[in-house]
Amino acid sequence: MTARTMADRLWQAVTHRDRRADGLFVYAVRSTGIYCRPSCPSRRPHRERVEFFPSSSAARANGYRACLRCRPDAPVTGSAAADRVRRACRAIHAQPSVPWTAARIAQVARTSVVQTQRAFRALLGMTARDYVIACRRHAFTHAIREGSSVTDATFAAGFGSSSRMYAAIRLPGFTPATYGKGGEGASIAWATTDSPVGRILVAATSRGLCFVEVGDTVAGLVDALRVEFPRASIASRPSSALTAFTDAACAVATADRVPAEVPVDIRGTAFQWKVWSALTRISRGDTRTYTEVAAAIGARSSVRAVARACATNPIALVVPCHRVVGADGSLRGYRWGLGVKRALIDVEQARRAK
Repeated sequence: MTARTMADRLWQAVTHRDRRADGLFVYAVRSTGIYCRPSCPSRRPHRERVEFFPSSSAARANGYRACLRCRPDAPVTGSAAADRVRRACRAIHAQPSVPWTAARIAQVARTSVVQTQRAFRALLGMTARDYVIACRRHAFTHAIREGSSVTDATFAAGFGSSSRMYAAIRLPGFTPATYGKGGEGASIAWATTDSPVGRILVAATSRGLCFVEVGDTVAGLVDALRVEFPRASIASRPSSALTAFTDAACAVATADRVPAEVPVDIRGTAFQWKVWSALTRISRGDTRTYTEVAAAIGARSSVRAVARACATNPIALVVPCHRVVGADGSLRGYRWGLGVKRALIDVEQARRAK
């Protein structure tokens, strides 16, 4: 699960004011300098102004102050399942480099392996292993930004090898050091275009496409780009040189044919590459199940890994992970929400029917 996918999960808990998530994390609003618990009844901020922290202390360390309405620092009471997840999350966040086996996580959560996994999926929408990887990813990028070498940061975060680090961290268009340093030293060009699903922003370095986002306003999208790569040199104005990228993204959103093969630089495992390549072969207007994609790449028993590769696709729309659905035809998780996924599929199927 990528950092962006995890953030989407947390944002869903915030938008639903899910009390079960209280104590698991807090969210902070850049424009107000305040952090809240997920169930806070205050008016919801704009998504691009929000960042998430695993604890109140982490939010305070970044300069935020507690909300006086929801009082996020107060003790949280909840179900036994929530208590299990809180215990495990706090322990994992405190020591991400520990070799966290399923049995060890269950021991910290004070329950069985099966109950621990069920609690994580029910409350966070992810496995305990996903949470471990997310914490290690955070530790890696933090170490890099503090001046550690890529090798030192890799082992300090608990990845054990560079290959495991590459598999866990999304690095489109960047070297690990540049990405970990918030894009420091990189020059990023960007452009936007309108589409039926909202305003689309695409951004690229000299190495290739590095960012695709959907939103309501150009300012909000550029802010999101700056948050993703805070130390990069980001162009002050849109670039006319990215027409191929905007055309390709818009073509997907409007169900037109992609005008040309888009040059992209996606760093991933060999398995992820197989999945992403298979996605580009799904015809416009068609859908495939995760099982069918697994079969297409000769990995019938790797349905969950296929789903994970879809979730870690760093350039959605161009690599059409929206065309993959559940075994019963139902829509499953999508970075920009199931409403956008449904709209993309509907417009493609309508265009094919003409």
